[in-house]
Amino acid sequence: MTPLISVKDITKSYGAHIGCADVSFDLYPGEVMGIVGESGSGKSTLLNCMAGHLRPDAGSVVFDTRGHGPRDTVTMSEPERRMLSRTDWAFVHQHARDGLRMGVSAGGNVGERLMAVGARHYGDIRDKAVDWLERVEIDAGRVDDRPTTFSGGMQQRLQIARNLVTGPRLVFMDEPTGGLDVSVQARLLDLLRGLVRDMGLSAIIVTHDLAVVRLLANRLMVMKDGQVVENGLTDQVLDDPQHAYTQLLVSSVLQV
Repeated sequence: MTPLISVKDITKSYGAHIGCADVSFDLYPGEVMGIVGESGSGKSTLLNCMAGHLRPDAGSVVFDTRGHGPRDTVTMSEPERRMLSRTDWAFVHQHARDGLRMGVSAGGNVGERLMAVGARHYGDIRDKAVDWLERVEIDAGRVDDRPTTFSGGMQQRLQIARNLVTGPRLVFMDEPTGGLDVSVQARLLDLLRGLVRDMGLSAIIVTHDLAVVRLLANRLMVMKDGQVVENGLTDQVLDDPQHAYTQLLVSSVLQV
């Protein structure tokens, strides 16, 4: 089977500081990869290099495109990469405000992504927006309300609807439950798990929360100082960590 995305030797530095160094892995259709590590470990730098938000200093990110097979997205033209980010890719930000247009209605936020890929019939766009609001547990009666009137959890669910409405195959998530109350986190995680399963999504999730990867990720990669220090099946890594740093991460959670 061809990997959906194949990351090879991704390296990014900021002057003398190493963001990430020589990171490689393959992700197959339907798999969810968790990337964990403390602040400054390089996990967000890696995610942004993979998603095209940062240009790596070295390495490749080969994605199995629908029309042209495996393509290195690092060397793609900007218009090609932008279209990929509207169709087969999605990016869920930690802070929903970074992924929403706060001055546009909830329905407009979802509809904009449809229009970006060619949808033009207002009735169809609105119907699909309402359907997706309901799928992320937002009352259809809020379709014309602006995100500024929503709670943090609702804003995050709206961002997810905006991202998934075009049926992407790969979703990048940067601390998707960060900053939310515990009860809101649990509801959001249940929603994400259901959507990943029902849509057959592949996902790459960056988080510092081991409970998040335990629930969502099939595989786990642990980063420290820009390097991958351990990787494997999620339960295997968390239940029997081999690297001293992973052992420290796991034990610190157990002690809380």
